[in-house]
Amino acid sequence: MIRHIVMWKFRPGTEAEQEQFLSGLAALQGVIPQLLKCEVVRSVGEGNYDAALISEFESLDALEQYKADPRHKAVSALCKSIRTDRAAVDYEL
Repeated sequence: MIRHIVMWKFRPGTEAEQEQFLSGLAALQGVIPQLLKCEVVRSVGEGNYDAALISEFESLDALEQYKADPRHKAVSALCKSIRTDRAAVDYEL
């Protein structure tokens, strides 16, 4: 089992796009079969990353299939247009 955690910082003035991205990302659970668990959260603190994804996959191969899925790519494209920074970590459970 693989846990995949991603965090983003967003450009100011993109609040509507942020909401669209985060809700679109959360909506992928139950749609992309490789995505076993998905939690999308917003930070409540100042000076931190703005949002994070905590997700789980059966294997690294399943994670790569998820990343290659056109539905994930569409959501990811929106994120790339509004983010200023991204950090990620994948680890075995």
